Amino acid sequence: MIALLAATAAGGAMWFHRGGLAPAAENAIPGIAASLGGPFSLVDQEGRRVTEASYAGRFLLIYFGYRYCPDVCPTELGKIAAALDLLPAATQARIQPLFITVDPERDDPAGLKDYTALFHPALIGLTGTPEETRAAARAWRVFYAKQTAGRDPDAYLMDHSSFIYLAGPDGRALRLFSPETTPEALAAALTRAVAGS
Repeated sequence: MIALLAATAAGGAMWFHRGGLAPAAENAIPGIAASLGGPFSLVDQEGRRVTEASYAGRFLLIYFGYRYCPDVCPTELGKIAAALDLLPAATQARIQPLFITVDPERDDPAGLKDYTALFHPALIGLTGTPEETRAAARAWRVFYAKQTAGRDPDAYLMDHSSFIYLAGPDGRALRLFSPETTPEALAAALTRAVAGS
């Protein structure tokens, strides 16, 4: 598994330098989009147990990160919010943005609810046990690792990969979006995906 995550991270870096977003078939690692996604069981920001079936019939725009992230997560969540706001209401209603924490030890439902409200009213935060978090991250080939700083066990950062994932109404992964993707490009890709469904 570690080797697969390392390969995914390396491939992601190669794909990142190619310029933003690409169809799944053009990913740096052949066939990786087809291997992404799968069942999950997590808790949403209202404290309710949810699975992939809870969002059946909607496109999922998924980002893995954590509430205490100092820079990358706010940037990517802000990008998702900006892209959603560029869409017509009817298109936006067919997309469910999800923020899945990789720091379940600190990110409880109440904290996630406060955090997601800073970005967009449609954004839902999901957390779970460490085991449930690992299972969800594994399904999407997300790398994350705790990086401690000093002697305080609570003073740590989470190193994690930073892609936005788009899944179709059937739960199948459709696209990956790199950090270079602009809100306008993301909105255009979402428009095409919804229109083609």
